[in-house]
Amino acid sequence: MDVQPEMKTKNPWHRPWIICISVFFVAGIIAMVVVAVVQNKPLHQKYKYGIVLDAGSSHTSLYIYQWPAEKENNTGMVQQKLACNVKGKGISSYSPEPKKAGESLKECMDKARDTIPNHRHHETPVYLGATAGMRLLKMENDTASEKVLESVEQFLQTYPFSYQGARIITGQEEGAFGWITVNYLNDYLRKASGTLGALDLGGASTQITFVSGQNLESPDNSIDFRLYGNDYQLYTHSFLCYGKDQVLKLSLANEIQSTNQQLTDNITLQDPCFHKGYKATKTFEDVFNSPCVRGLRLTQNKFVHVGLGDGEACHAAVRKVFNDSRCTHSTCSFNGVFQPPVEGKFGAFSAFYFVMNFLNLTSYPLDVAKEQLARYCATPWNTIIQNHPNVKEKYLSEYCFSGTYILTLLEDGYNFTSKNWKDIEFIKQIGDSDAGWTLGYMLNLTNMIPAEVPDTPPLPYGGYVTLMVLLSLMILVLGLLACKVFRRPTGSTQKEII
Repeated sequence: MDVQPEMKTKNPWHRPWIICISVFFVAGIIAMVVVAVVQNKPLHQKYKYGIVLDAGSSHTSLYIYQWPAEKENNTGMVQQKLACNVKGKGISSYSPEPKKAGESLKECMDKARDTIPNHRHHETPVYLGATAGMRLLKMENDTASEKVLESVEQFLQTYPFSYQGARIITGQEEGAFGWITVNYLNDYLRKASGTLGALDLGGASTQITFVSGQNLESPDNSIDFRLYGNDYQLYTHSFLCYGKDQVLKLSLANEIQSTNQQLTDNITLQDPCFHKGYKATKTFEDVFNSPCVRGLRLTQNKFVHVGLGDGEACHAAVRKVFNDSRCTHSTCSFNGVFQPPVEGKFGAFSAFYFVMNFLNLTSYPLDVAKEQLARYCATPWNTIIQNHPNVKEKYLSEYCFSGTYILTLLEDGYNFTSKNWKDIEFIKQIGDSDAGWTLGYMLNLTNMIPAEVPDTPPLPYGGYVTLMVLLSLMILVLGLLACKVFRRPTGSTQKEII
C-alpha cells in the first residue's frame, strides 16, 4: 500500500478574504489618523474687526480690535490689534471751529483703513464715544457740542467701514465699560472666580466701579449685568470735574480766591504743589475757562505762578477740593456721594497708571509712596528739568500735583487704607490690550459677551477625534482576535493510510 505524502495545513491567515479584510481595516485606521492630523493642523486664522474711538477731554485715541471670525459670539477672545493717538487736543477743543473736529481724526482713520483687510471693511463697525470733555461742553453750550459731533459723524461716514454712531457716553457707562474690559481681558467673567474693581482717571472725570456685597442705597450708583450666566450688581460712580486737569483748575481757583491780594492787579500765587524754582506767568482765563470752576471770570488779568515744593502743604491744598461736610447715606466717598466700603482687588488705569508710573510709585506701600512723593515734590525745578529733558515742561511741572491728587483721591476720597492699598494694581495693558472703557463698550454694543454660557459639546473636537481613533483600533484588535479564536479547523495534518 502506497504511503500518501503528508498534507500541510493551510494557515487560515493566508486566506484571501482574511487578507483583504485586514488590509481594509488597516487602511481605514490609517485614513482616520490622517484625517485627525489634517483636521487639527494649524490653519490660517481669519479675523473680524471693530474700531472704537475714545474722544477724551485732552486727546482722542483710536483702537482696532480683532477676534477669530469662526468663533464670534462664542469662545473667541477679542484682542487689541492697533492703538493710534490722534494728534492735537480732544474734539471738545474744536468747538469754535467744529469742522476741524472730524478732520483731526484723518491720520488714525487712514491707518485703520490700511490695517484692516479690504474685504473686511464693509462689515467692520466703527464707534465713537465722547467722554467728560464733551459732557462739559454740552453743559456749557449744547449747540456747540452737537456741531462737533455732527462734524465727527460726517467725517467717519466718508470711510468704507460700517458707521455705528458717535455719541457722548455717560459717566456711569464709562465706569461700567471699564469694569467689563479689565474683567474680560483677565478672563474673570467666564471663570466666575471673583472680579476686579476698576479705577479710571482722565483729564476731566474719574470713575470707580466694583461689585459690592452690600445693599446699594443709591439707585443712581447701581447697574446690573448678566454675563456668561452670572449676575453682577455693580456700584459705579463718575465724578465729573475730578479728572486730573480739571481738578488742577479747581485747586488753583481755590488758591487764587483765598489770596489776600487785589485780583484786579497782577498777583503772585505761591503754590506748594509745584517745584521750588518753578515760575510762570499765566492768565485767569487758564483757570476759570471751565464749567467746573465757578466764580471769577477775569479773562484779562494775569498772575505769576510760583512753586514752593512743599508736599505736606500740597496735600492740604488738594484736600480742599473734596467736600466731606454732608453725607445722607450710611457711608460716602466725597461730595455727599454714596459709596459702600471698597471690596476686593482693583485695577487702576489711564492717568492713574501714567502718573504713578512716571513717579515710580506703582509698587510701594501707601506710607512709602507718600514719602517718595514728598521727596519728589521737594526736588528743585532745575533738577527736575535736567532729569527729564524729553518731557514737555507743562506736563513735567504738574506731576507733583497729579501724584498728590491721586494719593489723596484714593485714600481720602475712595477710602482706601494702608491695609488694602496692596489690592490696587496700576495697569496700562492686560496682555496686548489697553485697559480702558473702549473694549467693554464694543463688546456691549456688538453682543460679543453672551448673557448665558454658550452650549458646548461634551468633548473638545481634538479629544473626540482621538477617542474615535482609539475605539477603532480597539475594534480592529478585538476583531482579529475573534477570527483567531473562533476559526474552524481546516483539516487534519495527516491523512489516514488506507
